[in-house]
Amino acid sequence: MVTSPTVSPHAARSLFPILLINFIGTLGYSIVLPFMVVVVLKLGGNEIMYGILSATYSFFQLIGAPILGAWSDRVGRKKILLLSSAGTLVGWGVFIIALLWHGTKASWPLFSGMVIFNIPLLILFFARAIDGITGGNVSVANAYLADISIKHERKKNFGRMSASANLGLIFGPVLAGVLGTTALGYILPVAAAALISLIAIVVIALRLHNVVPADIPGVIDPHSGKLPGQDQKECYHLTDADLPKKVSVFKLPNVTYFIVLYFLIFLAFNFFYVAFPVFVAQQLRWSVLQLGIFFSFLSALLVVVQGPVLSWLSGKVSSAALVIVGCLLLAVCFSLFRSSQVVVIYTGAVFFAVGNGLMWPSFLAILSNIVDDKYQGVVQGYASSSGSLASIAGLLLGAFLYKALGVNIFLIATALMVLIAVVSWPLFAIDKKNTA
Repeated sequence: MVTSPTVSPHAARSLFPILLINFIGTLGYSIVLPFMVVVVLKLGGNEIMYGILSATYSFFQLIGAPILGAWSDRVGRKKILLLSSAGTLVGWGVFIIALLWHGTKASWPLFSGMVIFNIPLLILFFARAIDGITGGNVSVANAYLADISIKHERKKNFGRMSASANLGLIFGPVLAGVLGTTALGYILPVAAAALISLIAIVVIALRLHNVVPADIPGVIDPHSGKLPGQDQKECYHLTDADLPKKVSVFKLPNVTYFIVLYFLIFLAFNFFYVAFPVFVAQQLRWSVLQLGIFFSFLSALLVVVQGPVLSWLSGKVSSAALVIVGCLLLAVCFSLFRSSQVVVIYTGAVFFAVGNGLMWPSFLAILSNIVDDKYQGVVQGYASSSGSLASIAGLLLGAFLYKALGVNIFLIATALMVLIAVVSWPLFAIDKKNTA
């Protein structure tokens, strides 16, 4: 990889196309959040099939993202962004075929009926697999932004990138909810997502310059609006090539401890992400619009917490304290999600946004400080893979647990967050040592 990019002054100023592409990518991705569970149930599936389909995207993205990242280093970001967006477009096209399927409706129950397959659900599986394997557009866009940004402006530009993603997370779910209430039902939100992918292809083809790849700085944006378990995976190449000989990443101080914490955090969040949509759609009979409004509310509140609130607290409260307090608030929120009362559920959403908004950026900030800059890539890569594996395990295991326990699965998520808060106590000493 070239470490010193050759970027024209014009390219360095052309941030709008990549910000627009990032917004479009996140918008299309977040549209699926409110209606995927409703579609699965409508097509004859159950909560376990929903968990399998959710995990399918994460599994194939875990495979595809590092490959796309490596390719983008060799052939340029523009070509890979085009490939990724085209794959997403194809994935949505296959998704529409599943919705329009008029052939046999025969189903094949497995494991005593716990898992139900039929042809539309299998088509849906392939749609999510195609989108997942090519789903590295957000992280390749981050790499492109690093390429065209002057070094001292990267942090500011990544902040703008985070803002564009946050807008997508806010508008995507509510757009899906509004479109899902029309006579076309769930076809219209999927068609909108396909159109959004097509617009992204046009913008990439016509507005994006191809530049020489540059190293991505290992700096974590403390105001990132990502939600653990719902963020698109980064394109890390998981090797120890950048480490000194005979030194394993797991032998670096505190790395193993952080990777275990990373796994547990993602596991708890994905129990929520697989159980909550099924619970409110199946038991409370929430519509796609209600689900869309809820996720948009959650994303908007999260942006507020991770923006002005976290900025005000930075320097006044230690990152370790914010991690522990955030975990305890999340424990409260998960327990509240067992309620069937809308007011209680939205109160839980407030606790969720405040807890996650304080905990996750603070955890990432401490993680980024435990090793030297030369180790950032490989450490972040292993941490990201740990989160990806926890996402897959959490979505699959969470589906089976919800089948067996119902809303009591939220008590498991609550217990996990309390456990994480307890075992996070050493963060005080680690944070003090690395920021002194």
